[in-house]
Amino acid sequence: MNVAVAKTGGGRAVSDLFAGARGRLPGSPDVIAARREAFETYERLGLPHRRIEEWKYTDLRALVGEVLPLAAAPDAAALSRAAEAVKAHAFAGARKLVLVDGVFAADLSDVKAFGSEISVKTLREILANDGNPAAGDLLQTTSTDAVISLNAAMATDGVVVTVADGAHLSAPIQIIHVATAAGASAFTRSHLQIGKNARVTVIESFVAAGKTGSYQINDAVVLWVGDGADVAHVRLMDDAPDAVNVSSHFVTVGAAVKFNFFNMTTGAAVSRLQGFITLAGEGSELSANGVNLLQKTEHGDTTLVVDHAVPNCVSRETFRAVIDDRAHSVFQGRIIVRPDAQKTDGKMMTRALLLSDEAEADNKPELEIFADDVSCGHGATAGALDDSLLFYLKARGLPEKQAQALLIQAFVGEAIEQIADDDLREHVIGIAERWLERRQ
Repeated sequence: MNVAVAKTGGGRAVSDLFAGARGRLPGSPDVIAARREAFETYERLGLPHRRIEEWKYTDLRALVGEVLPLAAAPDAAALSRAAEAVKAHAFAGARKLVLVDGVFAADLSDVKAFGSEISVKTLREILANDGNPAAGDLLQTTSTDAVISLNAAMATDGVVVTVADGAHLSAPIQIIHVATAAGASAFTRSHLQIGKNARVTVIESFVAAGKTGSYQINDAVVLWVGDGADVAHVRLMDDAPDAVNVSSHFVTVGAAVKFNFFNMTTGAAVSRLQGFITLAGEGSELSANGVNLLQKTEHGDTTLVVDHAVPNCVSRETFRAVIDDRAHSVFQGRIIVRPDAQKTDGKMMTRALLLSDEAEADNKPELEIFADDVSCGHGATAGALDDSLLFYLKARGLPEKQAQALLIQAFVGEAIEQIADDDLREHVIGIAERWLERRQ
């Protein structure tokens, strides 16, 4: 019998990826066993491809080809370059938690600024604790695929944050991922537990140090939101133009919660954010919004599954994509209404703006409704800038690129305006404006 050894696009056996990283992966014997099982799942499935329905528009085998070796732990020089990147991308007043090449950087983080109402630990220290039999649970998720399994197998670090019941944080928590190693990959997994009636803003930022490029990010975030909490979660992905970023979010929302999520993609050659949000408590409100700003040959995918598991919840999803050159934007949104989730109110709308004849947008909104007393709807559009509006602005002396920029700002504004915090909203608008300036 002939046995074929699975190989990556570069000719390396897939098993070499895990074997070569074993010395860097924290964990007790039980955790290592869970990692090995997760890697065997990935090894069996391989990178997702277009024959898998959920990955139909983002074929990682064609777009990426192979998973790069694990990045080395950052040395002093890498940390110095990361510090410059943190300085450039930190949100004013935020309390920072910094991960460099997949490793928590305590010296670049504001751990001492957190009070007693917040507990911060690293994933590494929890997984390495032989006395914690439940440590391996941090590598488990409610949904899984090859990318998620690979993250479970290879995650080197992350942050584990617990916010106490009733805590009203005066400053946002900002988790900053900095890449300094070219030709390598980083795997991180973070857990955030928000207490009952707490009020919290969480910012995630993905950036490169200097001209670092050709790296890969595989990140996962597991978020639990307690009853009565008010949580804003803003994710800003501005990786290097030739990077790959695949991130997975797993969110469980309690009762009477207000959860506002926003994502902006302005970088990476290939990116995908896949979010799984479960409304598990009655009377909760979800606002999920996003903007893809893509150019050249960038590929940006937002895939979101909202699961209405209980009655009397509201969800609103608003996504905008601006696509220039030969870039490709993907939005896949699914609203699931379970049989007991009566009185569900769910709406989803995605719009794509094509700035060139070669730009491409794939929008796939879906409804799966198993209850009869609901109000649900979805829509999708794609088109070019309005020629009459462009003519109007140009007739008043504006250059074409500047006229386009004004119309693009108005187009994405509906999604950005959902960010409640004024300063944070202006920060996001500034990122969008810089992207527009690069077009000019």
